[in-house]
Amino acid sequence: ASVSEPAQKCCTENIQPFLTSILEELMGPVSSGFTEVRSLFDKEVNEIIQDFQKTNDMTRLKENVDQLMALPYNSVKMEPCYLKVNQLQELLQDLKSRFKVYHIDFVIQRTQNFMQELMENAVYTFEQLFSPSHQADSAKVATTIEKVKLRVLK
Repeated sequence: ASVSEPAQKCCTENIQPFLTSILEELMGPVSSGFTEVRSLFDKEVNEIIQDFQKTNDMTRLKENVDQLMALPYNSVKMEPCYLKVNQLQELLQDLKSRFKVYHIDFVIQRTQNFMQELMENAVYTFEQLFSPSHQADSAKVATTIEKVKLRVLK
């Protein structure tokens, strides 16, 4: 009881006024990282569509979809997404000195884990909604892929 009032006063005066601006500042890199995940998924699926339109090869389509399923674990392709979040390192250094925020690397790592998880969910959902083995009419495959991609991005 004797600590509650001073602690509440400290939070109200020294932390609460800054919370909105801190969240806005942190959300910039986080949002750009998740936007990059979305763009990467979109780009990869567009490449599958273009390749299929050129080749009309169902076997190759299946291979490309299998490669898409491995996208969340492809560190080279996912790296641009992760780099967007690395900007948090600089932003959190300022918070560390002002508000005693520790474990900056943990915050960045967890954010990157969520990005990978988002990509895992996107490719899994894509695979569930589109299975090349169930496509009888190859003329409609590219259209179907596009529709599934848009559904996943929604």
